[in-house]
Amino acid sequence: MRRQPIPARIRWGVDVMDVQPGDQLLEVGCGPGAAAELVCSRLETGKLFAIDRSESGVDRTKRRCASYVEAGRLTVRQIDLATLRVPVKRLHKAFAFNVNLFWVRGAGDEVALLHEKLLPGGRLFLFYEATRPEGTRQIIDGATEALTAGGFRVSVVQSAQPAVVAVVGQRVTAQV
Repeated sequence: MRRQPIPARIRWGVDVMDVQPGDQLLEVGCGPGAAAELVCSRLETGKLFAIDRSESGVDRTKRRCASYVEAGRLTVRQIDLATLRVPVKRLHKAFAFNVNLFWVRGAGDEVALLHEKLLPGGRLFLFYEATRPEGTRQIIDGATEALTAGGFRVSVVQSAQPAVVAVVGQRVTAQV
């Protein structure tokens, strides 16, 4: 089976994340494993923990990234974010590509869990490619609302492609 190329939106997103060799990361919704492959290629001592609710997504990621799984840089599990137990104490970054959970419904529990698992200053990157450019505003507003309510400081990064956007939440500690 021939490996599918990594889409431009995923290359752009991984560049935006500025993955460092020692980063501890979580991918929510790993799907076919394209982002996992690119992220793991940038890791040396760091690790990626990738999850997906779909058994087929987990299987595709494991097959595509078998060398990274074998090397210990990638762990892939079939699990829902709501029941996540991350095998590292704290994460530098968490990310998701086109995971609608964060903007279509209340995701308070999931956002709170990610806030807890990220190191202070850690970032949550939510990447979206809207099927219609006018849908981009709805995605940005919904994701921003969810992350702000969960204690993140939010910024938005727009790609050169009009419908591709990153909503970035930075974990901040509570003001005393």
